[in-house]
Amino acid sequence: MKILYSLLFFVTTFLVSAVTPAKGYAPGDKATDFKLKSVDGKMYSMADYKDAKGFIVVFTCNHCPFAKKYENRINDLAKKYKTKGYILLAINPNDPTEQPEDSFDLMKVRAKEKGFVFPYLFDDGQKIYPQYGATKTPHVFLLDKNKIVKYIGAIDDNVDDANAVKEKYLENAIAALESGKSPSPETTKAIGCSIKMKR
Repeated sequence: MKILYSLLFFVTTFLVSAVTPAKGYAPGDKATDFKLKSVDGKMYSMADYKDAKGFIVVFTCNHCPFAKKYENRINDLAKKYKTKGYILLAINPNDPTEQPEDSFDLMKVRAKEKGFVFPYLFDDGQKIYPQYGATKTPHVFLLDKNKIVKYIGAIDDNVDDANAVKEKYLENAIAALESGKSPSPETTKAIGCSIKMKR
């Protein structure tokens, strides 16, 4: 009987660990770099940007209505902060067999339609988003130049109307970094679509 209980415990533990997503990062953790293919056919990593003061890693996608509402804002952020030394890298974490609109070919179409000024990367094999702990699209991770996570969460407090935003969480976090302070808050709740995992 003891052997049976031990076997059941082992199997249950294995199954839970197999389906439980990685916890991901918290503020203060060092993030992993990545090398992912962008819609321009090139491979990108944070190591490519030796002089960067920090990185804005945004998990986003084509199909999600929330992600679409933030596309122009993400583009504007990329333009604004590149001149200040912060590099925005957008990553599509979704599996295209689960959500065909998020295929690499359609990412290229979307990037051209919207005039994206940032690398739009594909998390092929869904290896990166679990390491970061991204759960939504969009979901933002602000890193300093040493890849230390400084802020995680939403871009701002109003999905529907950019003109009605009262709290610019990401921009406030960058301003805190610029002044040598820790962002406050360090985390907010990401609002968006769930990431589509391969079944």
